[in-house]
Amino acid sequence: MRSSRRCSRNGCPRQAVATLTYVYNESTAVVGPLAAFAEPHTYDLCEPHARNLTAPRGWDVVRHEGEFEPPPPTTDDLVALAEAVREAARPAPRPPQDHSNQDQPQAPQTGRRGHLRVIPPTH
Repeated sequence: MRSSRRCSRNGCPRQAVATLTYVYNESTAVVGPLAAFAEPHTYDLCEPHARNLTAPRGWDVVRHEGEFEPPPPTTDDLVALAEAVREAARPAPRPPQDHSNQDQPQAPQTGRRGHLRVIPPTH
């Protein structure tokens, strides 16, 4: 599993491989390898945007000298995914059934936990 961080530029669907940080008191834009965590006031960029970044007049750009590579998968990502799948697969406790409406078919229930959705099979 790769990092799910995407380029911060509007409309860009590419995977982020670099982090842009502005040092305002030195009028400098720093483009380096992708930071381990997304931080406030930093911007994740894809390779084309990281390579082609320009700064305002009077500002300097400090750019990483090397290849921008996507981050390797981390065990945290894999563990989080495994736990989310396990939790989503747990059956929800069934509420007691009201036997007075046995003639009417019941619509399937949809469970939702966080950003995952479990849809039970139709019989």
